[in-house]
Amino acid sequence: QGPAAPEAAALVRDIEAAGCRATVVSCDVADAAAVQQALAGLADQPPLTGVFHCAAVLEDAMAPSADRITRVFAAKALGAYHLHRLTQAHALKEFVLFSSIAGLIGSAGPTAYTASKGAVRLLSKSVALYCAEQKNGIRCNSVHPGGTDTAIFNPLWQAVGREQGKAFIGSRHPIGHMAEPVDIGEVVLWLTSDRSKFVTGAEFVADGGITAGLQR
Repeated sequence: QGPAAPEAAALVRDIEAAGCRATVVSCDVADAAAVQQALAGLADQPPLTGVFHCAAVLEDAMAPSADRITRVFAAKALGAYHLHRLTQAHALKEFVLFSSIAGLIGSAGPTAYTASKGAVRLLSKSVALYCAEQKNGIRCNSVHPGGTDTAIFNPLWQAVGREQGKAFIGSRHPIGHMAEPVDIGEVVLWLTSDRSKFVTGAEFVADGGITAGLQR
């Protein structure tokens, strides 16, 4: 959606208020040519040193059609591959792929969604090993959040109300509440900094304990 995305303008203002510059563009990461064009637009910008891939398409059917499965995998797994391949010529240091707890455990519902998240998990490890082999200095890791208060839950908020919905989802996490976007952002910030310079090929689970095991 680019600049037309909800809250995009507010996000840019927050970033600029922190003393940084921000540019929002629309790009279909499943389209290699579109990714290449977006990267070409960085020619007069500071070097590209970090990529955080969080594009996704939600598909919650148990048995979706082949076309719908392809659409889900295109945004998540194929998009991640395009970003990996097309940023090799940049001064990249960190590549972070946004997966989910859905990439760690199965689900009886969103089959294609969970499978695409699992694909990204293993892609991140393969990219990490490839980059280590190439000695290009790029680290790659994946992040696996639990329930986080983002637009993906808007249909639920509209159906039952935001606070009631958050209380319900939060109660399914041992920690007792959902994550806020900033909670996951802190993990990504660490991964895209030199403080994590010894970390590659790893998966970071920020899920409030939901995948830790069974509770009594």
